[in-house]
Amino acid sequence: MAEEHLDICEIQRFDEEKVNRLRPRVSEADGVAKMFKALADDTRAKIIYALALENELCVCDVATVIGTTIANASHHLRLLRNMGLAKYRKDGKLVFYSLDDNHVRHLIMTGVEHANERK
Repeated sequence: MAEEHLDICEIQRFDEEKVNRLRPRVSEADGVAKMFKALADDTRAKIIYALALENELCVCDVATVIGTTIANASHHLRLLRNMGLAKYRKDGKLVFYSLDDNHVRHLIMTGVEHANERK
């Protein structure tokens, strides 16, 4: 048997009880890929991580921390806000960003921990 076929079943059969229990639930994952797609960009992942470490940062702080222009940081922050991962508040002439909720913080912290374990 060729090695590429070692990871698939040799017969076709499924566990009806498991399938019936799981089939209606898998739609609960709708929208999750969009969130992970946002995190799949290195710049946005760094921004989310910085916001997880520091509860709130202004756009200028974010740009300086990740080593990019204010325009680029602002663009990525806007995308994160539009995806529901970050929120902002305006204070005079400054705009401060923070994570939308602790779920986002948990995701990035878990991701960073996992990546560091694999190094």
